[in-house]
Amino acid sequence: MEMKGLMGGFYRISEWIMRLSVTNVLWIICSIPVFFLLLAAMTSPEDVFMQTLVLIAIVSPFTLFPATAAMFAVARKWVMGEGDVPLLKTFFRGYKENYLQSMIGGILYVIIGVILIVNYRFYVSQAGTLQLLSVLFITFGVILMASLFNFFSILVHLHMKTLQIVKNALLITIGNPLASVALIVINGLILYISVTQFTFLIPFFMGSLVSAFSFFMFYKSFSRLQQKQQELEEKEQEKLAVQTDQTEEEADEVKK
Repeated sequence: MEMKGLMGGFYRISEWIMRLSVTNVLWIICSIPVFFLLLAAMTSPEDVFMQTLVLIAIVSPFTLFPATAAMFAVARKWVMGEGDVPLLKTFFRGYKENYLQSMIGGILYVIIGVILIVNYRFYVSQAGTLQLLSVLFITFGVILMASLFNFFSILVHLHMKTLQIVKNALLITIGNPLASVALIVINGLILYISVTQFTFLIPFFMGSLVSAFSFFMFYKSFSRLQQKQQELEEKEQEKLAVQTDQTEEEADEVKK
């Protein structure tokens, strides 16, 4: 029997707290090498810090990316109205099914990210107009980060080859600038608050909140595109029907 009123509201809130926290803990556990290296990097001198970042870049495609894909698979169920899905089963099924593509995508994103960082560091150290080019690479970095959220959303929602997923993630990011800005701002705010203000959010809510919001934004845009495509198909069918009717009328006139 479903609880109503104030107690029903508290019960639903507690349910969602449990869902978000369990999913986030699973994400942390499956990404433990990356988080361990991040903690080590935060307490290391600058030269060791850079070496640790290199290790994080190497390890991430094999741990963080598959775990994030699994977390997005759970978030997808929530956004599509399936709030009561078994969390462990859904998470590890998403982890297994998307491991290879998320790993390959992770390698691609890491390589692109490294290229952008190297170019940024080069141009920012230059004098004159060359230094202005560093702003361009900051812009590319923001686009890449926004597309990463879309990458995971597409990965768990559609069946495509990995390169197609990366390409479509970039196209959606560039083609929907307002949604992309919202992704960066809201997710950036969640990360900032989690890291600087309320650190308890990191192990329990940070990742699951980011994945839920990211897939919600993607699904909203995707549904709008599907609706437009359906309307175009209906218009094409109407045109074909009119042309068919005209052809039949002309044929009848010829017979007469």
